[in-house]
Amino acid sequence: MGGPVIDILMYHSISDRGGATSIAPATFAAQMAAIAGAGVPVITLDDYRAAQDGRGKLAPHSVIITFDDGFQDFADAAWPVMSKHGFKPIVYLPTACIGRAEGWRGIADPPRPLMGWGTIRALAAEGVEFGSHTVSHPDLDALPEDARGAELERSKAVIEDRLSRQIHHFAPPYGIAGPEVRTAIAKLYKTSVGTRLGQAGLTDDPHYLPRLEMFYFTDIARWRAHLAGRGAAYLAARKGLRAIKSAVAKPWQGIASGAGR
Repeated sequence: MGGPVIDILMYHSISDRGGATSIAPATFAAQMAAIAGAGVPVITLDDYRAAQDGRGKLAPHSVIITFDDGFQDFADAAWPVMSKHGFKPIVYLPTACIGRAEGWRGIADPPRPLMGWGTIRALAAEGVEFGSHTVSHPDLDALPEDARGAELERSKAVIEDRLSRQIHHFAPPYGIAGPEVRTAIAKLYKTSVGTRLGQAGLTDDPHYLPRLEMFYFTDIARWRAHLAGRGAAYLAARKGLRAIKSAVAKPWQGIASGAGR
């Protein structure tokens, strides 16, 4: 990959619940400390898009920190760690689930609570960015066009109304977004991140951005090696295994047990 390399980190829950969508708080803190120690800058998706458009420059290696679903443990366990480092993350919200427990396919048992609007507004005031994760967390590819449009448009409108700011970024549930869905997303949002494993570059489609699932980097020595530019072989091996798994299982199968995403 020529030019700057961007690691878009994918998190869900920061807790001791176990499974592929939960990272233990101590491990998360160590991952964040490793970024700070390596001197890799943490940027935003707006920084990334500005560089794509020639309105800014990026370091040779940078990081974007993303969270899907808006779990309460983001406020309790993740943000206090990141704020100490000066890191600004983005959290993608499924608007019908705010202030409730997760209720979609592949949830943890018992279900994990999501943040309420009061908490979200307070975090936004402190510098946390928020994006859309649809209204009801569906498989967008399985919806008819009108229902899909409603999921994309209403979630954006609700977050903008609640936070009194524009929302430019999106993450499709389960990382599922075929060509038709991506075209619809692009009409409303500046970026969309999925679950495709990999690093991003400035030539990537901004509506089909890969991410690094941080469950794969709970070994802090391995994470430090990646940040130092020595993780290519491991990442390639994970991509191969991920491709095999994706061919035989739906993305929500086995999430809570650690077999999915």
